[in-house]
Amino acid sequence: MELAPEDSLRLNVMLANRPQAIRIDESRMILYALSDKGEMEIPLNPTGRDEPYLKQIREMLSMHALGTPSGYPRHVWSRMGHLSSDNLEALLLLGEPEAVVAIAYSEELTDDLARKAWWALEDAENARQMLRTAEVVNGEMGPVLAAYLVEFLPFETEAEKIMDTVQLVLQPGLLGQGIKEDLWKRARRKNAFYVGFLTALPDDLPEQGVSAPAWERLQDELQAMIHRGNPLAEQLYRVLSPSGQAWLATLDKVLEKPGTQDVVNRVLDAAADYFSTVRPEGRADATIEDLEKEAETWVSDKGNALVQQILDLDAGLAPELAAMRVLAGSGYGMVRPVFGRSDAIGTLMRRKLQPILEPYRNHINRLRQVP
Repeated sequence: MELAPEDSLRLNVMLANRPQAIRIDESRMILYALSDKGEMEIPLNPTGRDEPYLKQIREMLSMHALGTPSGYPRHVWSRMGHLSSDNLEALLLLGEPEAVVAIAYSEELTDDLARKAWWALEDAENARQMLRTAEVVNGEMGPVLAAYLVEFLPFETEAEKIMDTVQLVLQPGLLGQGIKEDLWKRARRKNAFYVGFLTALPDDLPEQGVSAPAWERLQDELQAMIHRGNPLAEQLYRVLSPSGQAWLATLDKVLEKPGTQDVVNRVLDAAADYFSTVRPEGRADATIEDLEKEAETWVSDKGNALVQQILDLDAGLAPELAAMRVLAGSGYGMVRPVFGRSDAIGTLMRRKLQPILEPYRNHINRLRQVP
């Protein structure tokens, strides 16, 4: 199939003017090109059926951009880590949505490339992926992508995407305080929002708590230990402070009524990250029973100098130290006995998890110093 003469002429003129990106509206049969002078629109005039005509258009674009008429090189997915920025610029000229997705996932993504890719294809998954790149977050596109994702949130139904979105848009400099507070309010209806906050703003949640009694009583002594290089004292100080108490209260709120397995897994990972300094050897993969036994041994080990420094200050802090050690071991190993055999969600899932989450939440309340 040959291109219509007017289409061939316009496309050649457009390509001669070195466009930055191209997109095709297949339903309206219009090709758009982005240049430094603005946007160009080319109505297409198929000489036959739309699908093969568009294939012919894309072969022409591919020949210009890549030197081959074979269209979008799908093998590029296996090479994304090796593409240069020049390769990415060429992919923007194919009028191919999958090529734009490849750019969003590229390790070579820049703020300017993100701007062009976003013009070529506005898509929530692309926006999330691009906000995983520091240069984009800190550039002009960061707030643009974050604003889009916030507006799109009401249409997200999967907990995993909600948690990802909230965590990503809460990165510094992307949202105003008012929008953050609005997202926090939405969490009351859908606690997957809370998980994003726990991960992104662990020490700066919109609602702060009241410090634990031990923090009021021992903060000077704990600060002295921190200055001497005791990471356990630093974590204890952190978790007993007003911000730490707010974090624990939010963690407990999520575990009180999680809706899906994704929410449970993600919030347990958030707890492991929060308490990671208490387990410097790395993540655990253990049941709640094994974690509790190990924590008891860990606290009673007289050779553990960091623990003993705190116990010498106040022996009554042993349960708090054990609780931190248990929470530091949070992860899939705790829930594997249930999730490994069941895909239940909602009320049934919570019922199956009760023997695990009840003792786990007791450790949370121990650190909140709640009876």
